[in-house]
Amino acid sequence: MQVYEAPLRDMAFVLNELHADDGFGDLEALSEFTPDLTGAILEEAAKVAQEVLLPLNRSGDMEGCTLENGVVRTPKGFKEAYDMFREGGWCALASDPEWGGQGLPEAVNKLTEEMICSANLSFSLYPGLTHGATTAIEGYASDELKQAYLPKMVSGEWSGTMCLTEPHCGTDLGMLRTKAVPQDDGSYKLTGAKIFISAGEHDLTQNIVHLVLARMPDAPPGVKGISLFLVPKYLPKDDGTPGAANGVSVQAIEHKMGLKASATCQLNFEDSVGWLVGKPHKGMEAMFTMMNTERVSVGIQGLGVGEAAYQSAVWYAKDRVQGRSLSGVKNPAGPADPIIVHPDVRRMLMTMRAYNEGSRAIGAWVARALDAERHSTDPEVKARAQDFIALMTPVVKALFTDLGHEAAHLAVQVYGGHGYIAESGVEQFARDARIAMIYEGTNGIQALDLVGRKMPAHMGRYLRSFFHPVAAFVEANKEDADFGKMIEGLEKAFGALQLSTGTIAQKGMKDPEEAAAAATDYLRLIGLVAMGYTFAKAALIARGKLAEGAEDAAFYKAKITTARFFFDRLLPQATAAFLAIKSGKASMMELEADAF
Repeated sequence: MQVYEAPLRDMAFVLNELHADDGFGDLEALSEFTPDLTGAILEEAAKVAQEVLLPLNRSGDMEGCTLENGVVRTPKGFKEAYDMFREGGWCALASDPEWGGQGLPEAVNKLTEEMICSANLSFSLYPGLTHGATTAIEGYASDELKQAYLPKMVSGEWSGTMCLTEPHCGTDLGMLRTKAVPQDDGSYKLTGAKIFISAGEHDLTQNIVHLVLARMPDAPPGVKGISLFLVPKYLPKDDGTPGAANGVSVQAIEHKMGLKASATCQLNFEDSVGWLVGKPHKGMEAMFTMMNTERVSVGIQGLGVGEAAYQSAVWYAKDRVQGRSLSGVKNPAGPADPIIVHPDVRRMLMTMRAYNEGSRAIGAWVARALDAERHSTDPEVKARAQDFIALMTPVVKALFTDLGHEAAHLAVQVYGGHGYIAESGVEQFARDARIAMIYEGTNGIQALDLVGRKMPAHMGRYLRSFFHPVAAFVEANKEDADFGKMIEGLEKAFGALQLSTGTIAQKGMKDPEEAAAAATDYLRLIGLVAMGYTFAKAALIARGKLAEGAEDAAFYKAKITTARFFFDRLLPQATAAFLAIKSGKASMMELEADAF
């Protein structure tokens, strides 16, 4: 059974308590968004997620999208849900008020995204991709294009996509072949084929605005010759309403493992009219604005699925009776005890819980940095936020999706045989979660980005945005009477991270394959340390609240217990990651390709 109730109390904790001293300070531009106001917004978002989107999750998966005469139909109920979502202003939460947005903090927006992803991951892609597309248009398009497209995209009347992948090239975009031929009126005619285009065609909005990577006739080879173009499905008329079709057609929709209610399309562009976004041959710079926005959002997708999987597993573990507790009967009136009494079931549930709470804490920290980058008036704070975002974006994308996938599979395991059949609903979580580890750059690519670009950038400056607060926290709390052991565990893991950083830097200068071989383990290691830091902070805050006689004492006690579980059972992975990194590439690369 798919069960979901938005974790509003934990969301309020990470939003208002955990990161109060994150170094980004109070942002005057966001001062009107008080805890009472943001709490009310999140409560309304929870109602939308639980009452409107969750009931469509399994039915949407079973029905899927269909292609009829060149038009994609979304599953029953999706159009009505999207109209309600758009009319309620949920498409425009964090967008700039200049274009009709509400200007909410990104920290609130990301928590809202999590709820939508928990309730219905397929649905989340439609508004989510549009928000990403607006960031690229806002940052790089001409004023004329902004005026013509942003208001309708921000409102959700029109949607957006990103068109990168082609049949013969995925991550290696330097191989793309889509052509853009300049016209006398300043527009371009685009011709080519794109695949794996999420929300590439659907019946939810009046128009779809494609951001397409293509080459001009004089383009240099490789990624240095890629430009970005805005190509609408329908050309707007003078009054701004959709007009003539623009040569964008759907060849097919992909038959996928999961996300069946999200239309993933193969698109053909045939002399489609488009307009340049940004400078010629500099399309990757503009596209990366959208891609980085989407990478953080994809990380939130992993967290969202992980939370839904956890709650569904808890419901089942309390309901399913099987076997007797090893410490004595807990349900004497029944033939067996609920399976939540068994240690291995508890191991799985606590693992899911800890990963979800740890990911939510890191996500809120990164969202705070996004707000500081945009709204801080202090140049030093803004620069530190930019460094932190650059470092943590690949971590959020890869770590959260890895852990969300793990949580989904643990939920199936808790259900046992019932989890493996469709009627339970939890096998959908496992299928849906899998793609998040692949799209927006596979998790291996994220790890390479971390060690190849982010770690050495500016002589390690990005790392300092994370290392310095962790080091200061450890130094200030290592003698704590209650949590000294916890802080000691964090210090050891942080030490392993520092040693690993030095090892990769030293070996990588001589042999780039050494850094690449260590990349995935290094990303997991930095993620574990970040979780350890946020859990230790959370435990100290919870202790203080309990000492003050907090009314919701049960929440704070559970926070401390979850933190202890993380340090006892999950953070030891840091040692294994360090040993793997230290071992080098030798055994990984020794076999000749023909020997596989």
